[in-house]
Amino acid sequence: MTALELLERLNLLDENERIEAKAASEIGKSLMESVCAFANEPGLGGGWLLLGVAREEMALFPSYEVQGLEQPDKLSADLASQAASVFNRPLRLDIQTDAIDDSPVIVVFVPEAAPQDKPIYFKKQGLPRGAFRRIGSTDQHCTEDDLIALYQNRQQESFDAALVADATMDDVSPDAVADYRKSRSEANPDAEELRWSDQELLQALGGIRQNEQGQWQPTVAGLLLFGKPVALRRSFPMTRVDYIRVPGREWVPDPERRFDSIELRDPLFRLIRRVQAAILDDLPKAFGLAEGELQRKDSPVVPQRVIREAVVNALMHRSYRSHAPVQIIRYSNRLEIRNPGFSLKSPEHLGEPGSLPRNPKLAAALYDTRFAETKGSGVRVMREMCEQAGLAPPLFESDRGREQFVVRLFFHHFLGPADLVWLGRFKDLQLSDAEARALVVAREVGAMDNATWRDINKVDTLAASQGLKKLRDAGLLHQQGRGSATWYQPSEKMLGAGAGLSSDPGLLSSNPQGLSRDLGALSRDPDSLDKAETERKTQARQALLAELPGELGARIGALGRRSPPDTVRDVVLDLLRQRAWRLEELGQLLQRNPEYVRQKYLQPLLESAQISMTRPDVPNDPEQAYRAVDEQ
Repeated sequence: MTALELLERLNLLDENERIEAKAASEIGKSLMESVCAFANEPGLGGGWLLLGVAREEMALFPSYEVQGLEQPDKLSADLASQAASVFNRPLRLDIQTDAIDDSPVIVVFVPEAAPQDKPIYFKKQGLPRGAFRRIGSTDQHCTEDDLIALYQNRQQESFDAALVADATMDDVSPDAVADYRKSRSEANPDAEELRWSDQELLQALGGIRQNEQGQWQPTVAGLLLFGKPVALRRSFPMTRVDYIRVPGREWVPDPERRFDSIELRDPLFRLIRRVQAAILDDLPKAFGLAEGELQRKDSPVVPQRVIREAVVNALMHRSYRSHAPVQIIRYSNRLEIRNPGFSLKSPEHLGEPGSLPRNPKLAAALYDTRFAETKGSGVRVMREMCEQAGLAPPLFESDRGREQFVVRLFFHHFLGPADLVWLGRFKDLQLSDAEARALVVAREVGAMDNATWRDINKVDTLAASQGLKKLRDAGLLHQQGRGSATWYQPSEKMLGAGAGLSSDPGLLSSNPQGLSRDLGALSRDPDSLDKAETERKTQARQALLAELPGELGARIGALGRRSPPDTVRDVVLDLLRQRAWRLEELGQLLQRNPEYVRQKYLQPLLESAQISMTRPDVPNDPEQAYRAVDEQ
C-alpha cells in the first residue's frame, strides 16, 4: 500500500493488527518491538509501519496527521541495519520513502517470518522477554504458551500426526473403524482402502505410527477418529462438545440462573452425528404443506446442511492443543458455535476456494467420507443456504487474542415484514440497503463491528468503517473501544424504536407505512444525513451553552484545539461547579473526544478528589455524570 492509502486507513480504522503509525524521529525501542511482533504473529502475513505520522488526540474523533521526517534516508538506513542485527535472525524489510502533501514519510512492510525461523526475539534480552507478538493494535510480550506454539509450528508434521504418549493399540475401537468403513463405502464403494486390513487402513489414514521401539501406536488423529471413550477421556479430558441452552438472548453468568447443559464425548464420526442430532432436536421448527400433500412437513428453522457444516468445521479446524471444549450455545434467537483456535485463513477470505486445515489428517478423513465439503467451500455453502432460506446471514468471528473462532446462526427471517415495519421508523434517515441490514443484525446480536458489517454486506474495510460511523453519528450506535478493538452497541434511540413492535409477522401489513420492500428506496439522498447531523450537533451545543453564565460560555468559546491543558482543566472544573454533566455533554461543549476528556481531565480530577461521580457504584453507567465536590 502507498503512504496515502495507509493514512486513509488509519483515519478510518485507527491502528489495527496490520497497521501501526509512528512519529519516528529516530529508531526507538517501540518501533523495533512492532517489527518483532509483525514478524512473529502466526498467520497474520506481516504488517505495515507508517513513519512520520502522529495521532492527534485533540480532535473530536482521533485522527492522524503528517509531521514528516527530517532525514528519511538516514532513518531508512538505520532501520534496515537494526532489523538485520538486533534480532536472533536478520529480518529483511521492504522500506520505501514516500511523500504526503510534500512531507516525507517512510512506508515499511514487515513480512511474517518463516515458521522454522520463529520466534524472532531481541538477542540482548533473550527469551521469553525479548519476543513479541501482535494482538489487535498492540505489541505484547510472548508468554510461555506463545513460545511453545511458535516452536511447535517449526515442525514439518502437524499436531494431529503426533503420537499420543500414553496410548496403545488397545485404545482403538473396532466399532469406530467399522463406522469409518461404512461411511467411506457410502461415499465411494470402490475405494481401494476398503479392501485393506484395519491396521493397514489406520496406517494409511495417519491414525497409527511406529514409535522409537518399533511398536505401532495411535496418533492424535487416530485417537480422535477411532479412540474408545475411556481413552478419549484419559488423553483428551477437555476435548468434548458442551451443548448449552440459555434462556434469553444474552449469556448471564449468574449462579442463581440455571441453564441446561449436556456433555458429548465420542470418536469423531459418531460425535458429529450426536451433536447434529442434539441441535436439530432442540431447534425451532418451521412447517409447510407442499401442493398435493395431505400432511405438513416440519423442518428446522436453520437448514440441516448448515448445521452439519458448522459442526464439522468446528471439530475439524479446532485447536486440539488447547485444553478447552467446543461450546454450542443455544440462545432464544441464535445458535453460537465456539471452538478453540482462530482461523488460519484470513476472515476476509473465508468462503473463497482453498483451505488451510489445522489438522490435515482429520480433514482428509472427513473429506473422504463426505462429512466435510470440497476444500474451502463450507463457509460459502452456509452463506448461500441461509440466504435461500431467507435467514439472516451467518456471522464468523476469528479472535487471535483469545484463540477462538465463533459461528453465529440466526433463527431470524431476514428483512421480513416485521423488520420492514421496524426500519420504517428510521425512514427520515434514508437508510441504504447495507445500513438497514446492519441495523437488523445489530438489534439481534446486540453489537456490530467492522468485520460483521463486511460479512453481511460483502464490502471492504473502508466502506464498512464509513457506514458504521454514519450510523454512529445518527445516534443509532454507540462506539466502544478503539483501534482494531472498536465495536458498536445499539443505542436507546435505535432499540427504543422497536417498542410495541409485534413479534408476529402475520399480524403486520404486507406493505407497512408505505415502506417499499426495495430497501434502495430508503436511500434517495446519501449526503443529507451528514448535513443534518452537523446541524443537529451545532444546535445541541448551542443549547448547552445557553444554560451557562455569559462569562463561562465565553471562556469555552475561546478554547482552541491547542489550548493549554491547565486552562481547559479549569474550565471543566468551573463547568462541574454549575451542575452535574454527562461525559457526552462535556465532549459537545469542549468540542473534544469524550474519551479524551475523561482520560485527560476527569480522571485526574477524580483522583485528586476535586470532583465525584453521581453514580459511583456503576462507573460505566451510560447516564453517569460528574460534579464538583464543593457543590455536594
